[in-house]
Amino acid sequence: MKRGSAFAMALPLYLFTLVFVLGPLLYMLALSFMRREGAFGVALDFTLRNYRRIAIPEYAATFYQSLRLALLCTVLVTLFGYPFGYVMARLSPRWRGRVMLILIIPFWTSSLMRLSGWIIVFRSNGTLDRILMALGLSSAPLRLLYSYPAVVTGMVYVLLPFMIYSVFVSAEKMDWALVEAARVMGASAPRAFLTVTLPLTMPGLFSGIVLSFIPSMGLFFIADILGGNKVVLVGNLIHEQLMQGHDWPFAAALSVVLMVLTSGFIFLYRVLARFCGGSGELEGLV
Repeated sequence: MKRGSAFAMALPLYLFTLVFVLGPLLYMLALSFMRREGAFGVALDFTLRNYRRIAIPEYAATFYQSLRLALLCTVLVTLFGYPFGYVMARLSPRWRGRVMLILIIPFWTSSLMRLSGWIIVFRSNGTLDRILMALGLSSAPLRLLYSYPAVVTGMVYVLLPFMIYSVFVSAEKMDWALVEAARVMGASAPRAFLTVTLPLTMPGLFSGIVLSFIPSMGLFFIADILGGNKVVLVGNLIHEQLMQGHDWPFAAALSVVLMVLTSGFIFLYRVLARFCGGSGELEGLV
Protein backbone atom coordinates (compact mmCIF):
# COMPACT_ATOMS: atom_id res chain seq x y z
CA MET A 1 0.00 0.00 0.00
CA LYS A 2 2.82 2.35 0.83
CA ARG A 3 4.63 1.57 -2.42
CA GLY A 4 1.45 2.17 -4.41
CA SER A 5 0.84 5.44 -2.60
CA ALA A 6 4.42 6.62 -3.19
CA PHE A 7 4.17 5.74 -6.89
CA ALA A 8 0.86 7.60 -7.19
CA MET A 9 2.39 10.69 -5.60
CA ALA A 10 5.41 10.55 -7.92
CA LEU A 11 3.35 9.81 -11.04
CA PRO A 12 2.76 13.50 -11.94
CA LEU A 13 6.50 14.10 -11.76
CA TYR A 14 7.18 11.12 -14.02
CA LEU A 15 4.57 12.29 -16.51
CA PHE A 16 5.94 15.83 -16.50
CA THR A 17 9.48 14.53 -17.10
CA LEU A 18 8.30 12.25 -19.88
CA VAL A 19 6.20 14.86 -21.70
CA PHE A 20 8.21 18.05 -21.19
CA VAL A 21 11.81 16.79 -20.82
CA LEU A 22 12.36 13.40 -22.43
CA GLY A 23 9.80 13.94 -25.20
CA PRO A 24 11.32 17.17 -26.59
CA LEU A 25 14.84 15.70 -26.37
CA LEU A 26 13.83 12.62 -28.36
CA TYR A 27 12.01 14.80 -30.87
CA MET A 28 15.08 17.01 -31.29
CA LEU A 29 17.30 13.94 -31.73
CA ALA A 30 14.99 12.44 -34.35
CA LEU A 31 14.64 15.78 -36.15
CA SER A 32 18.42 16.11 -36.43
CA PHE A 33 18.51 13.05 -38.74
CA MET A 34 15.81 14.38 -41.07
CA ARG A 35 16.09 16.51 -44.17
CA ARG A 36 14.76 19.99 -44.80
CA GLU A 37 12.08 20.22 -47.47
CA GLY A 38 10.66 23.47 -48.79
CA ALA A 39 10.55 26.68 -46.78
CA PHE A 40 9.24 25.25 -43.50
CA GLY A 41 8.86 21.52 -44.22
CA VAL A 42 10.80 18.48 -43.03
CA ALA A 43 11.24 15.26 -45.00
CA LEU A 44 11.25 11.99 -43.06
CA ASP A 45 14.45 10.76 -44.73
CA PHE A 46 17.25 9.46 -42.53
CA THR A 47 20.45 11.39 -43.25
CA LEU A 48 23.71 12.37 -41.58
CA ARG A 49 24.06 15.47 -43.72
CA ASN A 50 23.18 17.82 -40.88
CA TYR A 51 26.02 16.49 -38.73
CA ARG A 52 28.46 16.54 -41.62
CA ARG A 53 27.64 20.22 -42.16
CA ILE A 54 28.82 21.00 -38.63
CA ALA A 55 32.33 19.96 -39.70
CA ILE A 56 32.38 22.75 -42.28
CA PRO A 57 35.08 25.26 -41.19
CA GLU A 58 32.55 28.07 -40.85
CA TYR A 59 30.40 26.18 -38.35
CA ALA A 60 33.32 24.45 -36.63
CA ALA A 61 34.85 27.89 -36.02
CA THR A 62 31.62 28.94 -34.30
CA PHE A 63 31.89 26.02 -31.88
CA TYR A 64 35.54 26.84 -31.25
CA GLN A 65 34.75 30.48 -30.58
CA SER A 66 31.92 29.50 -28.23
CA LEU A 67 34.15 27.12 -26.28
CA ARG A 68 36.93 29.70 -26.07
CA LEU A 69 34.52 32.38 -24.85
CA ALA A 70 32.96 29.99 -22.33
CA LEU A 71 36.38 29.05 -20.92
CA LEU A 72 37.50 32.68 -20.73
CA CYS A 73 34.30 33.77 -18.99
CA THR A 74 34.50 30.85 -16.58
CA VAL A 75 38.08 31.75 -15.64
CA LEU A 76 37.17 35.41 -15.09
CA VAL A 77 34.05 34.51 -13.12
CA THR A 78 36.16 32.22 -10.93
CA LEU A 79 38.83 34.87 -10.34
CA PHE A 80 36.25 37.46 -9.28
CA GLY A 81 33.56 35.25 -7.76
CA TYR A 82 35.59 32.91 -5.55
CA PRO A 83 37.21 35.66 -3.41
CA PHE A 84 33.89 37.50 -3.22
CA GLY A 85 31.99 34.41 -2.01
CA TYR A 86 34.74 33.51 0.43
CA VAL A 87 34.85 37.00 1.96
CA MET A 88 31.05 37.16 2.10
CA ALA A 89 31.00 33.96 4.16
CA ARG A 90 33.38 35.57 6.69
CA LEU A 91 31.21 38.66 7.18
CA SER A 92 28.97 39.16 10.16
CA PRO A 93 25.33 38.09 9.69
CA ARG A 94 24.25 41.73 9.43
CA TRP A 95 26.67 42.68 6.65
CA ARG A 96 26.22 39.32 4.97
CA GLY A 97 22.52 40.00 4.59
CA ARG A 98 23.22 43.44 3.13
CA VAL A 99 25.67 42.09 0.58
CA MET A 100 23.27 39.30 -0.44
CA LEU A 101 20.52 41.88 -0.91
CA ILE A 102 22.79 43.95 -3.16
CA LEU A 103 23.46 40.85 -5.28
CA ILE A 104 19.79 39.90 -5.47
CA ILE A 105 18.38 43.34 -6.36
CA PRO A 106 19.58 43.25 -10.02
CA PHE A 107 17.60 40.04 -10.54
CA TRP A 108 14.41 41.99 -9.89
CA THR A 109 14.70 43.44 -13.39
CA SER A 110 14.92 41.73 -16.77
CA SER A 111 18.31 40.59 -18.03
CA LEU A 112 17.66 42.43 -21.29
CA MET A 113 17.13 45.70 -19.43
CA ARG A 114 20.28 45.23 -17.38
CA LEU A 115 22.34 44.41 -20.46
CA SER A 116 20.92 47.43 -22.26
CA GLY A 117 22.46 49.53 -19.52
CA TRP A 118 25.89 48.32 -20.64
CA ILE A 119 25.21 49.85 -24.06
CA ILE A 120 25.21 53.27 -22.39
CA VAL A 121 28.53 52.41 -20.75
CA PHE A 122 30.30 51.02 -23.83
CA ARG A 123 28.92 53.20 -26.63
CA SER A 124 31.05 55.89 -28.26
CA ASN A 125 31.21 58.97 -26.00
CA GLY A 126 29.49 56.89 -23.36
CA THR A 127 30.15 56.66 -19.65
CA LEU A 128 33.37 54.67 -19.93
CA ASP A 129 34.76 56.89 -22.68
CA ARG A 130 34.14 60.01 -20.62
CA ILE A 131 35.83 58.51 -17.57
CA LEU A 132 38.89 57.41 -19.55
CA MET A 133 39.23 60.80 -21.25
CA ALA A 134 38.75 62.63 -17.94
CA LEU A 135 41.59 60.56 -16.43
CA GLY A 136 43.80 61.23 -19.43
CA LEU A 137 43.94 57.54 -20.37
CA SER A 138 42.30 58.12 -23.74
CA SER A 139 42.36 61.05 -26.13
CA ALA A 140 39.50 59.95 -28.37
CA PRO A 141 36.33 57.87 -27.98
CA LEU A 142 36.92 54.14 -28.11
CA ARG A 143 34.83 51.67 -30.05
CA LEU A 144 34.04 49.29 -27.21
CA LEU A 145 30.44 48.51 -28.06
CA TYR A 146 29.83 45.56 -30.40
CA SER A 147 33.20 44.06 -29.62
CA TYR A 148 34.56 40.88 -28.05
CA PRO A 149 35.49 42.56 -24.73
CA ALA A 150 31.94 43.92 -24.44
CA VAL A 151 30.48 40.42 -24.83
CA VAL A 152 32.92 39.00 -22.26
CA THR A 153 31.96 41.75 -19.82
CA GLY A 154 28.27 41.04 -20.30
CA MET A 155 28.81 37.31 -19.79
CA VAL A 156 30.80 37.81 -16.60
CA TYR A 157 28.22 40.29 -15.31
CA VAL A 158 25.35 37.83 -15.80
CA LEU A 159 27.13 34.70 -14.53
CA LEU A 160 29.12 36.14 -11.61
CA PRO A 161 26.34 35.76 -8.97
CA PHE A 162 26.12 32.02 -9.61
CA MET A 163 29.79 31.56 -8.72
CA ILE A 164 29.52 33.86 -5.69
CA TYR A 165 26.58 32.00 -4.17
CA SER A 166 28.06 28.56 -4.91
CA VAL A 167 31.32 29.42 -3.16
CA PHE A 168 29.45 31.17 -0.37
CA VAL A 169 27.39 28.06 0.42
CA SER A 170 30.52 25.89 0.71
CA ALA A 171 32.50 28.47 2.70
CA GLU A 172 29.62 29.08 5.10
CA LYS A 173 29.44 25.36 5.96
CA MET A 174 33.19 25.10 6.49
CA ASP A 175 34.62 24.51 9.95
CA TRP A 176 36.87 27.53 10.44
CA ALA A 177 38.49 25.84 13.45
CA LEU A 178 40.39 23.67 10.97
CA VAL A 179 42.00 26.76 9.46
CA GLU A 180 42.92 28.06 12.89
CA ALA A 181 44.40 24.66 13.77
CA ALA A 182 46.52 24.74 10.63
CA ARG A 183 47.81 28.19 11.53
CA VAL A 184 48.58 27.08 15.08
CA MET A 185 50.56 24.13 13.72
CA GLY A 186 52.80 26.58 11.87
CA ALA A 187 51.19 26.78 8.42
CA SER A 188 51.36 30.16 6.73
CA ALA A 189 48.18 31.86 5.55
CA PRO A 190 48.67 30.83 1.88
CA ARG A 191 49.52 27.24 2.87
CA ALA A 192 46.50 27.01 5.18
CA PHE A 193 44.31 28.26 2.35
CA LEU A 194 45.68 25.77 -0.18
CA THR A 195 45.62 22.75 2.16
CA VAL A 196 42.45 23.42 4.17
CA THR A 197 40.19 26.15 2.79
CA LEU A 198 40.44 25.36 -0.92
CA PRO A 199 39.75 21.60 -0.61
CA LEU A 200 36.77 22.23 1.68
CA THR A 201 35.27 24.80 -0.69
CA MET A 202 36.06 22.79 -3.83
CA PRO A 203 32.47 21.45 -4.22
CA GLY A 204 31.14 25.01 -4.35
CA LEU A 205 33.87 26.02 -6.77
CA PHE A 206 33.03 23.13 -9.10
CA SER A 207 29.33 23.95 -8.88
CA GLY A 208 30.03 27.58 -9.78
CA ILE A 209 32.18 26.50 -12.73
CA VAL A 210 29.39 24.30 -14.08
CA LEU A 211 26.77 27.02 -13.57
CA SER A 212 29.03 29.48 -15.40
CA PHE A 213 30.41 27.37 -18.25
CA ILE A 214 27.23 25.68 -19.46
CA PRO A 215 25.02 28.81 -19.80
CA SER A 216 27.83 30.78 -21.46
CA MET A 217 27.66 28.36 -24.40
CA GLY A 218 24.11 29.37 -25.22
CA LEU A 219 23.56 32.96 -24.04
CA PHE A 220 23.10 34.23 -27.58
CA PHE A 221 21.14 37.31 -26.55
CA ILE A 222 24.22 38.75 -24.84
CA ALA A 223 26.22 38.40 -28.05
CA ASP A 224 23.35 40.02 -29.97
CA ILE A 225 23.04 43.02 -27.65
CA LEU A 226 26.71 43.74 -26.91
CA GLY A 227 28.46 42.05 -29.82
CA GLY A 228 26.24 42.80 -32.79
CA ASN A 229 27.18 40.54 -35.69
CA LYS A 230 30.87 40.46 -34.77
CA VAL A 231 30.62 37.72 -32.14
CA VAL A 232 28.64 34.65 -33.22
CA LEU A 233 28.13 31.81 -30.75
CA VAL A 234 26.48 28.42 -31.15
CA GLY A 235 23.32 29.83 -29.60
CA ASN A 236 23.26 32.59 -32.22
CA LEU A 237 23.74 30.02 -34.97
CA ILE A 238 20.88 27.85 -33.71
CA HIS A 239 18.62 30.88 -33.37
CA GLU A 240 19.50 32.01 -36.89
CA GLN A 241 18.81 28.58 -38.39
CA LEU A 242 15.44 28.39 -36.63
CA MET A 243 14.09 31.91 -37.09
CA GLN A 244 15.72 33.04 -40.35
CA GLY A 245 16.95 29.99 -42.22
CA HIS A 246 14.00 27.80 -41.13
CA ASP A 247 16.33 24.80 -41.30
CA TRP A 248 14.96 22.92 -38.30
CA PRO A 249 16.91 19.65 -38.83
CA PHE A 250 20.25 21.46 -38.94
CA ALA A 251 19.33 23.54 -35.88
CA ALA A 252 18.41 20.29 -34.10
CA ALA A 253 21.78 18.77 -35.04
CA LEU A 254 23.58 21.82 -33.67
CA SER A 255 21.57 21.54 -30.46
CA VAL A 256 22.39 17.85 -30.10
CA VAL A 257 26.12 18.49 -30.49
CA LEU A 258 25.93 21.35 -28.00
CA MET A 259 24.04 19.12 -25.56
CA VAL A 260 26.69 16.40 -25.92
CA LEU A 261 29.47 18.91 -25.19
CA THR A 262 27.75 20.26 -22.09
CA SER A 263 26.90 16.73 -20.91
CA GLY A 264 30.55 15.80 -21.25
CA PHE A 265 31.50 18.79 -19.13
CA ILE A 266 28.96 17.78 -16.48
CA PHE A 267 30.39 14.23 -16.48
CA LEU A 268 33.88 15.66 -16.02
CA TYR A 269 32.56 17.77 -13.13
CA ARG A 270 31.15 14.72 -11.38
CA VAL A 271 34.40 12.79 -11.80
CA LEU A 272 36.45 15.66 -10.40
CA ALA A 273 33.99 16.18 -7.56
CA ARG A 274 34.27 12.56 -6.49
CA PHE A 275 38.06 12.65 -6.88
CA CYS A 276 38.25 15.65 -4.55
CA GLY A 277 36.21 13.87 -1.91
CA GLY A 278 32.82 15.45 -2.37
CA SER A 279 29.94 15.16 -4.76
CA GLY A 280 29.20 18.88 -4.83
CA GLU A 281 25.98 20.81 -4.55
CA LEU A 282 24.90 19.88 -8.07
CA GLU A 283 25.12 16.10 -7.60
CA GLY A 284 21.37 15.82 -7.24
CA LEU A 285 20.77 17.94 -10.34
CA VAL A 286 23.23 16.34 -12.77
